[in-house]
Amino acid sequence: MPRIATLTLNPAVDSACEADQVFPTHKVRTFGQRNDPGGGGINVARVLARLGHEVEAIYLAGGATGELLNDLLTEHGLSRHHIAIAEPTRMSLAVFERSSGKEFRFVPEGPLIADREWQSALEASVAAKCDWLVASGSLPRGVPSNFYARLAHVLTPRGTRLVLDTSGDALSEALAAGGLFVAKPSRGEFEALTGGSFASPAELADAATAFVRAGKVKYLAVTLGHEGAVLAHPGGTVIHPGHAVPSRSATGAGDSFLAGMVHALMLGADAKLALDWGIAAGTAAVLSPGTGLCDPADVAHLLTDLG
Repeated sequence: MPRIATLTLNPAVDSACEADQVFPTHKVRTFGQRNDPGGGGINVARVLARLGHEVEAIYLAGGATGELLNDLLTEHGLSRHHIAIAEPTRMSLAVFERSSGKEFRFVPEGPLIADREWQSALEASVAAKCDWLVASGSLPRGVPSNFYARLAHVLTPRGTRLVLDTSGDALSEALAAGGLFVAKPSRGEFEALTGGSFASPAELADAATAFVRAGKVKYLAVTLGHEGAVLAHPGGTVIHPGHAVPSRSATGAGDSFLAGMVHALMLGADAKLALDWGIAAGTAAVLSPGTGLCDPADVAHLLTDLG
């Protein structure tokens, strides 16, 4: 199996619970509290490990919450490379309201990262003994917007397949640098990148194809929420309308999608099957409450029964 590592610059301790009703001022009694290690790359690592891969999670963490994150990763059995930072790791909260079926998500901005700290993360990512590196998540304060572009500049020439899931200037500069193997923006992130608005998945797929033809990225997947996703690749485009399922939580759906797609590509799948895997994993994630991410049994069911 290919060796794989993930990079998370702004991880979190993800807390989730349920409440009968969420309302202001008065105490809201909650039930079923759980804590999980979170943040883009860490979520991807959790799913890839469930799918049978050995993964090393590289991440920044600090303070008492950083120690809790370390402990949670150990509980999940993930190999980890912890880079210490001065400020504490953020804690997020997702609350499922039973009365409405809605989920409320509270996500802090996270710590301010010193120059020596993000430079250590860059050095650790470059030094990682992996064939694939999945860099996923937002850039915390203090990290330059060209961080992922710098990473691509080093990894791509030596043959490491760089998979990127981010947004804003960090995504724009990484694509400008070129050589990405996979990029996965959401519809909103892709429209912000291109400055356009697309009336249909087909129009969006055409716009994504331009980045592939320009050699910026080999596989460009744009997720459309419950409407599925589009994938541009060297052989053309694939559009998947998604699966209609009841949603318990949107937390980690995009990360599960990316992990499913990377899993399939690592096993030699073609573009269509890779997108099928991504859709199945992302859809399976919304079936799980809170921060549970996707269950491989649900992924298998979606692939076989709904494919």
